[in-house]
Amino acid sequence: MPLCQLHPLPYHADPTVRFALLQGEPGAVLLDSGRPVAERGRYDLMAAWPREVLQPDFGESGRAFFARTRTALASLGHADLPEDVDLPFAGGLLGYLGYDFGRRLERLPDGARADLQLPDARLGLYAWALISDHQARTSQLVFHPRLDETERQRLIALFATDARPEADGFRLTAPFAADIDRATYRQRIEAIQAYIAAGDCYQVNFAQRFRAPFQGSPWRAYRTLRAACPTPFSGYLALERGALLSHSPERFLRVSRSQVETRPIKGTRPRRPDAQADAAEARALLASPKDRAENLMIVDLLRNDLGRSCRIGSVRVPELFALESYPNVHHLVSAVTGELAAGLDALDLLAGSFPGGSITGAPKIRAMQIIDELEETRRGPYCGSLLYLDVRGESDSSILIRSLQAEDGVLSCWGGGGIVMDSHWEDEYAESLAKVRVLLETLEAHS
Repeated sequence: MPLCQLHPLPYHADPTVRFALLQGEPGAVLLDSGRPVAERGRYDLMAAWPREVLQPDFGESGRAFFARTRTALASLGHADLPEDVDLPFAGGLLGYLGYDFGRRLERLPDGARADLQLPDARLGLYAWALISDHQARTSQLVFHPRLDETERQRLIALFATDARPEADGFRLTAPFAADIDRATYRQRIEAIQAYIAAGDCYQVNFAQRFRAPFQGSPWRAYRTLRAACPTPFSGYLALERGALLSHSPERFLRVSRSQVETRPIKGTRPRRPDAQADAAEARALLASPKDRAENLMIVDLLRNDLGRSCRIGSVRVPELFALESYPNVHHLVSAVTGELAAGLDALDLLAGSFPGGSITGAPKIRAMQIIDELEETRRGPYCGSLLYLDVRGESDSSILIRSLQAEDGVLSCWGGGGIVMDSHWEDEYAESLAKVRVLLETLEAHS
């Protein structure tokens, strides 16, 4: 089996120092665990200059796109890492699937306005990456065997330099504004509850969008947000007309040696500056029948989704209603695990599970139909996934919540939550703001 070549570098806990060398280059991508402040993530991964970029063709189904993706991955060729090296990526695919990629997997209406210009998916094929392992405290370049020696030496020289170019400045030229007002938000929540009362669905994830014009560097905005809200599934992807900035706390699907894990978030409370009040919010979340019911509905949905691709009898729920706390909110998190069925891979798993149930509702397809009816614009990357899939079949992905799209001088950000029969629209409105307040207010301080 061909082996990747490794080139050690001095360990850096903060990946933004080295990514500054790449952030303006074609296909520059950073999968960021939020270190050194966030502590749950183990690895950071960055790359640029993909050998090939894959985007869905007009009218192409999701499964047909995944078939092309499989072919591209195979063209790079299987490779392994040295036996004593435990790293997540040996060369392969990095990029995103937007929420609306789900339209290529399921039959959905076409009501929401498509006013963003990103393709439904964009995956680059990379023959190298710089990976930091924060558990082992190592940083190293990983070169796939197909990467030629000239390019290896160029990358070694690039990361040996002490130069750390600063990105251009960043500022908003106006505050964020919501696309809909409170009265419209209330009407949409009441419409969802009417569908629930009629037996159409049990839960629908409804989101609202906020937008602001900006000048300067999206990378500078990302670094500013990272300091305010470090999270374990953050990421930055440079795009032709802007960038994707994510500060997500939520894993979607991880595949390692055919073992599958998803960690849905459902249930949120705001953080409080007073320690006693903050602890009371956490206790209230853990004890909330409504939030536990919401979480359980999505766990059941994801058990079904994973069951499409996992070995019969292997799907388990090892963790239910765990508390995870972040700078702005407390979350209720569960875990669902399984083992891939023989002959299936991470792309089969994605085809059977995308988009994530925690950001659609239950039952999934009916919830997505209602989302299309009641959200005036398509979600674009929001609630999609930032991911890697390497030549060994290893994969990990986030849910693109707490995320922004920078496009043509406008930042778009979304906040939402799961609506059930006993939801109060005022509380849901406040929660949608609480989830993104730290992002919006941090950037508004730079206007």
